[in-house]
Amino acid sequence: MKLVFCGTPQFAVPSLERLVATGHDVQLVVTQPDRPQGRGMELTAPPVKQSALRLGLPIAQPEKIKKNDEFRASLTAIQPGAIIVVGYGRIIPDWMLQLPLYGNINVHASLLPKYRGAAPIQWAIANGETVTGVTTMRIDEGLDTGDILLKEEMIIAPEDTAVTLSPRLAELGAELLAETLERLEQGTVKPVPQDDSLATLAPILKKEDGLMNFTRTATEIQNRLRGFQPWPGAYAHFRGKNLKILAAQVAHASRQIAPAELQVNGDTLLAGCGSGSALQLLQIQPEGKKAMSARDFISGYRPQQGERLG
Repeated sequence: MKLVFCGTPQFAVPSLERLVATGHDVQLVVTQPDRPQGRGMELTAPPVKQSALRLGLPIAQPEKIKKNDEFRASLTAIQPGAIIVVGYGRIIPDWMLQLPLYGNINVHASLLPKYRGAAPIQWAIANGETVTGVTTMRIDEGLDTGDILLKEEMIIAPEDTAVTLSPRLAELGAELLAETLERLEQGTVKPVPQDDSLATLAPILKKEDGLMNFTRTATEIQNRLRGFQPWPGAYAHFRGKNLKILAAQVAHASRQIAPAELQVNGDTLLAGCGSGSALQLLQIQPEGKKAMSARDFISGYRPQQGERLG
């Protein structure tokens, strides 16, 4: 099939590479412009562009696509059978939706209609889900509201974080995308409208999402710590400064600890959480300092029994 591929992050790379490997004619790769990154703020190409360069594919990086006559003319001239959209990061305008025979096909990292939005992997883990998956859908004017084409489930392991789960879902999504296109050409896939009454949202993450609320249970806080990796992470306030929580586990306290209260047992540092639960802090990073173990934190900062996290 003659295709246009729109994508930007690493999650989209396996889908692009799978399309090329299975013989599809990717006429153009559309990705966001290079952006400054890192401490040196060097201009860096997005992962999809780097992959397209390795594959020798034509690349376009328009700053805007809705009212871009030159971009519209180039896509119209290609006359793609489908436009593939995987984490592109732009709202697809109506003229693009109407252009290809098979529509604009999206790979979404959840089992729609659950977790519509920009951060489905992170919120699924943060909310304690044990199963997630990928969905191929036909994009419409709404936010992840289009008809479902195919779905595939994946287990979320107890130790999974957004960092470990994302690559597995990306590979699964690439396989499902290839199957979806094959079955669209064969006429053996039937689009199914989503049940909006079952929809949940996965909004883009904000820095404040990482601020831990110790009225939640230890399990809920641990899930948010796992889900919000690598950003915004998990943090609290200690003695008026930020304290990053890099690793923690649900623990059993010898006595009930009030929410946000610290308890020191030798080299063990516990924080009280909701419903009488406790979280053992394993690795933490005080503001302006290097990451350290709980043992080193206790030795250096000498937290007092009953001192609180904000």
